[in-house]
Amino acid sequence: MDKPAIKKIVLAYSGGLDTSVILRWLQEELGAEVVTFTADIGQGEDIEPARTKAEALGIREIYIEDLREEFVSDYVFPMFRANALYEGAYLLGTAIARPLIAKRQIEIAREVGADAVSHGATGKGNDQVRFELGYYALAPDIKVVAPWRQWDLTSRTRLIEYAEQHQISIPQDKRGEAPFSVDANLLHISAEGKVLEDPWLAPEEYIFTRTTAPMDAPDKITEITIDFVEGDPVAIDGKALSPASLLHELNLLGGKNGIGRLDLVENRFVGMKSRGVYETPGGTILLKARRAMESLTLDRNAAHAKDALMPRYAELIYNGFWFDPEREMLQAAIDASQHNVSGQVRVQLYKGNVIICGRQSPQSLYQPDLVTFEEGTADYDQADAEGFIRLNALRLRVNRLITGGKK
Repeated sequence: MDKPAIKKIVLAYSGGLDTSVILRWLQEELGAEVVTFTADIGQGEDIEPARTKAEALGIREIYIEDLREEFVSDYVFPMFRANALYEGAYLLGTAIARPLIAKRQIEIAREVGADAVSHGATGKGNDQVRFELGYYALAPDIKVVAPWRQWDLTSRTRLIEYAEQHQISIPQDKRGEAPFSVDANLLHISAEGKVLEDPWLAPEEYIFTRTTAPMDAPDKITEITIDFVEGDPVAIDGKALSPASLLHELNLLGGKNGIGRLDLVENRFVGMKSRGVYETPGGTILLKARRAMESLTLDRNAAHAKDALMPRYAELIYNGFWFDPEREMLQAAIDASQHNVSGQVRVQLYKGNVIICGRQSPQSLYQPDLVTFEEGTADYDQADAEGFIRLNALRLRVNRLITGGKK
């Protein structure tokens, strides 16, 4: 039985070569009306040209929206409350942007009466999974068109030939083989593919655009303070900033001081390993400062429980399950731990290093009178430690007596 025809599609549209070709392909192959949606999530480039390109391709309904504040406040900051790192290293800069784009696409589809959505992610990567899991979680009956899994434009050359045949403008740097693929937003910028495909070869300096090389960073320490309220950063050096403005400022400070570079071979959800080169200057500072704030204000077992939950939480985001009930359940637990994570952290930035040199909080659990090596007045009797130790040693002693230490 033939699939029902698609009448109207909301396309996640960057204005670049790939999504411009996809736009025309959707019109030609499916005969569908296309609505374009372009999100400003801090990628650092003017997105208005996407409007002109869409108009040139005959699009009547064009959505161009600034989502930077929503991106940071509702996605980046909640993720950072978990101190999330995928495979112990990756700060999830690409993964955390996809659910927001997917959510807004679905909202637009409902507004304009579209019966389908489309994206430009390839059939080998993680983003196809992230976009589509988001679509289906929010609109179970939505139709999804993924051209890279359907068409016969299987090479850069074929893509350019199609663009030329359909009078689609081709940026000069897109003629021929691109040196690598780039994804950017306010949290990070990533590069992968082509000149980066050999994991033995170090990335050339021209690949980095958001950070100074650590060896070329200033020889002088930059010291800042970051204020936190219930787990989220709210001010730098006493100046209150919105979420997006604060992350932007941390990016500038970190980038200048060579902070936030990562060269990683990671495990994609679709089953293959890939090599990515990431720049996350502000996020790198924020992660270390947040952990310093938590070290002062979180109960020991609560902190350890958070650390135990983190790898699963990070994996859910990496794999595209932002709207999954499991992620939401973990988020509720994580957020409940943050009520007392308020105070100030002093940080030194120097040649790729983030150095914590001070922290204070009105909710501090650090009690100098308890830990002092001098005579304190706190209600702690050192003699109590003997019973504590003997009770904890009981099972070890019994095990040794019974087994004689044999394995």
